[in-house]
Amino acid sequence: MGHPYLYRKRSGQAVIAMHRFLLLVWLILSCAMMPAQAAQVRSYDDIVESGVLKVAVYDNFPPYSYRADGKPRGVDVDLAAKLAEGLGLKLELLWVTPGETLDDDLRNFIWKGHYLRRDVLADVMLRVPYDREFSLRRNDVGELVNELVAMFGPYQRERWQMAYDDRRMDDVPSVAVFQYHPIGVEVESVPSFYMTSVFNGRMAANTHHYPTPRLAFDAMVKGEVDATMAMRGEIDWLVAQAADSHLKLAENAYPNMGRQAWDLGMAVHESNRQLAYALEEILEPLVNDGGMEQIYAAYGMRYEKPELYQQGQGEVVNR
Repeated sequence: MGHPYLYRKRSGQAVIAMHRFLLLVWLILSCAMMPAQAAQVRSYDDIVESGVLKVAVYDNFPPYSYRADGKPRGVDVDLAAKLAEGLGLKLELLWVTPGETLDDDLRNFIWKGHYLRRDVLADVMLRVPYDREFSLRRNDVGELVNELVAMFGPYQRERWQMAYDDRRMDDVPSVAVFQYHPIGVEVESVPSFYMTSVFNGRMAANTHHYPTPRLAFDAMVKGEVDATMAMRGEIDWLVAQAADSHLKLAENAYPNMGRQAWDLGMAVHESNRQLAYALEEILEPLVNDGGMEQIYAAYGMRYEKPELYQQGQGEVVNR
């Protein structure tokens, strides 16, 4: 969405819109020059005493966290509610917009604060990769990139998934079929890069790009493309919503793709490991006793346990 002056119809409206735009620029610059209020990381005792658990979830990210008819929805929202309930606290959702990188998000919402809302920090953030290599990355001078963040509590394994319309395709035995069938993907995404580069780019001409996975899926429903590819959770949810028996889930592999499945967990400030341990005590029975599977099933999604719980062993908190 652009600024209002991009949609002006009359000269008077253009002037007003421009004034508003200049006022916005002045306010941003003024805020940048003012000394920022330091963000305060709440200790576990402070959180319990407040009676509220602040959980950061991504805004407008169905089926994980979104709003429908003004009400919070999504598997991450439901998980956040279970975590707060398990601690005997009320849930306060912090809806966040992703930055350019996950490192930006962790800085903005876990340990430092966003420059426009520096005094607002979450107690815990969901949908963070649970990956030891990622958590131990170092910068050019050998410092940990996310030294002030503890990543823990894997609660879901995610992977890539294709869906297709069986009125236009019999099956997807291999991604090579998209040399002959159009497929829709989200622009600047892993599926976009993969489908335009694998097999020396032979599927690039048949790869159609859309702003979101939902729009790529809608294009398949309309017949603009024969299939679509996104994260499995997104595809499962969209297929369940469509309730069309002709929309099928493909079972193909993704040759030369690299990592095709990954675990997702949570993050807290490095100083707040007590909260991490308390949350893991709530999470473990949810994963092992079917609670997480029920949350996902309510949105028409398949649930796969993270590798930690499949193996029954592993570190609790990345160090």
